[in-house]
Amino acid sequence: MGRPWGPRRALAAAGLGAALLLLCCARRALRSALENKDLGSSWLSGKRRSPLQALYDLDQGPRNPLAEVHRQRRDLLRRACSRHTRRQRLLRPEDLRHVLVDDAHGLLYCYVPKVACTNWKRVLLALSGRAHGDPRAIPAPEAHAPGRLPSLADFSPAEINRRLRAYLAFLFVREPFERLASAYRSKFTRPYNAAFHRRYGTRIVRRLRPHARPEARARGHDVRFAEFLAYLLDPRTRREEPFNEHWERAHALCHPCRLRYDVVGRFETLAEDAAFVLGLVGAQGLRFPAPPPPGGTAARDQAARLFRDISPFYQRRLFDLYKMDYLLFNYSAPAYLRLH
Repeated sequence: MGRPWGPRRALAAAGLGAALLLLCCARRALRSALENKDLGSSWLSGKRRSPLQALYDLDQGPRNPLAEVHRQRRDLLRRACSRHTRRQRLLRPEDLRHVLVDDAHGLLYCYVPKVACTNWKRVLLALSGRAHGDPRAIPAPEAHAPGRLPSLADFSPAEINRRLRAYLAFLFVREPFERLASAYRSKFTRPYNAAFHRRYGTRIVRRLRPHARPEARARGHDVRFAEFLAYLLDPRTRREEPFNEHWERAHALCHPCRLRYDVVGRFETLAEDAAFVLGLVGAQGLRFPAPPPPGGTAARDQAARLFRDISPFYQRRLFDLYKMDYLLFNYSAPAYLRLH
């Protein structure tokens, strides 16, 4: 069985391999037993179609409206990368830690927090046999537990390239400011995130709130949205450490101009896009956990309320910080922003 898009994918993989071979200081130990079993999966031996081959067949067959949507998204991403990215640094293995691997089904999934990644991890656990039953029954801590799903960063350059050539790679993205508002609500307004408050909230309060109460300085439990945004825009923040994954830009987590993604799903069309991916896998009987209400109007309204009290000056600076995600994934600036 031929591999679709062979020359382009092989060229991209070869370039990545050269980068990894040059920069990988300590090769990761290969999990030989796992790879010998999984890389002998039936789709690699030609007994059934791989998800990548299924996508290629859709593109070559009679017009399929949803496949056409995803083809257009791939083309838009490729053109945006050509227009808006210049010389980039070489990727290191650790840059691939957000790309999860399902060897049994030939999948690479780059997870972006606050874009249904908990449910996608549940689905991958169910697909891979690491958890059984309805994905919705898998507790969130189990889905996020380290080591439950292998990462592309766990493999050697040669094995990374092998997977990049043969596997279907996909990611899901979201309107950047809605994702940012969701991260703030989840991490700074919920009492069960006390550990997060202590790590980031106390830092934000001590740096940005003059004359803060001792309780706020010690607990970091009452961070305001404006303080959170000021923390993101403060040059000291990224000098001290990389952004936390919950507010790091999607392109910085998944490197879509260096890795070829075959499916770019959107949070705004989560149900349709998730079903499309599972259809390519041949897992139509597996139901993706119920998405949020249609249209995401509640999320937009919540983001609009949060940004209403943020000055146009800071809105513009924040938009500039997340501008590459808007450009690469074809999002328009929200109507509630005052950017001019």
